[in-house]
Formats: sequence, structure tokens, C-alpha cells
Amino acid sequence: MDAVTYPESNIVSFIEENFIPLRINFDNKPHSEKFNVKWTPTLIVLSPEAQEHHRTVGFLGPEELIPSLLLGLGKYYFENDHFDAALGRLEQVVAGYGQSDSAPEAIFLSGVCNYKRSHDPKPLKAAYEKLNSAFPNSEWTKRAYPYRLL
Repeated sequence: MDAVTYPESNIVSFIEENFIPLRINFDNKPHSEKFNVKWTPTLIVLSPEAQEHHRTVGFLGPEELIPSLLLGLGKYYFENDHFDAALGRLEQVVAGYGQSDSAPEAIFLSGVCNYKRSHDPKPLKAAYEKLNSAFPNSEWTKRAYPYRLL
């Protein structure tokens, strides 16, 4: 990723604006053991308290890195019950990177965030319908399948 993804100026700007990047060699103990790093590159989105919220393993090109990191931020906010902030990041994934590998999970989590904010099940069904239309074979569509009945 050093040769292809990281040198891109938009990648550098995005990371500088949203993260405190830290590079640790895969054999740097105890960190590699603590975070169970078995292959490189492994990218982990952590909270300030070092809780893991998102992980990718393997190469990501420039077109996939930003949506993956946005998804990680969305998951961080979601898992800390900051649903409005989570929705902002998840909607960025869908609006700006709607065909990325991160988009189906972002759609799924957007439905869940909207449900948790309102306790209205309609966003869950809407998320399933959007997933079924745009990503019929996605694991996230399969996970949302029961919501079609709402």
C-alpha cells in the first residue's frame, strides 16, 4: 500500500483529518499479539481507549481505503451510541462510494442506526430493500433478510 495507496494526496488528507495514524511492524511484540495481527497490511480502527471497531486485512486500493475508513468511523460512533454521527459517516460511504465493498455494510448499519434512534422498524425494511436492489448477493442483504417482513 506504500507504493500505490498511501501516496495519493486525498488519502493523506483524509487520514490526517480523521485519524492519528500509527504504523507498527507485524512482528513488533506485544502490539502484534495484542491486536492479533497475522498478515499485512492489517488496518485497525481503534477508539482512544484502544477498543477495536473495524479491521481490514490485505491490500486496499485508493478507491476502497477511504470508504473502509469511513465505515470504521461510523462503526466507532455506532458502537458508542452516537447514532447521528454514525449516520453521517455511513451516509458518506453510500453517497460518495456507493459501489465500494464497504457500501453494503454501511447501508445495513444506517438502517440499524435509524431504528435505534426512532424505534420505528421502517428504516430496517428500507435498508433491506435498498440492499436487495443494489447488492442482492451481499452477506449484508442476507443479514437484513428478516427485515423484509416488517
